[in-house]
Amino acid sequence: MKALAGYLAGVLFGLGLAISGMTDPARVVGFLDVAGDWDPTLIFVLGSAVIITFIGYRLVWRRAAPLFASRFQLPTRHDLDARLFGGAALFGVGWGLSGYCPGPAVASVAGLSWPLAAFLLAMAAGWCAA
Repeated sequence: MKALAGYLAGVLFGLGLAISGMTDPARVVGFLDVAGDWDPTLIFVLGSAVIITFIGYRLVWRRAAPLFASRFQLPTRHDLDARLFGGAALFGVGWGLSGYCPGPAVASVAGLSWPLAAFLLAMAAGWCAA
């Protein structure tokens, strides 16, 4: 059941990205181009995600345990280090240059192009280097 729930959450996430147009890197680059022809669409997608997450966490924390596990698994580290900042900066630069972040990139695999393939290879290399 746990794997099925994860799969369904991934499908729902991918559908949301596709329906909102966030699998189009031009839309993401348009959002990041605040000095040019700015496209505000991404702010509405991000805002919707924040609102849904806020409500979802309020509902989840009312439970004693998750549906498919015996306890909640929360991160224990709270420190900020150079590796975290470096990874965040690398993610931001890659997102800004390519217009893809991992979710939309994976959701876009069906329409594989050379830029998308290059991004996916770079992303896999980054995972291996970490």
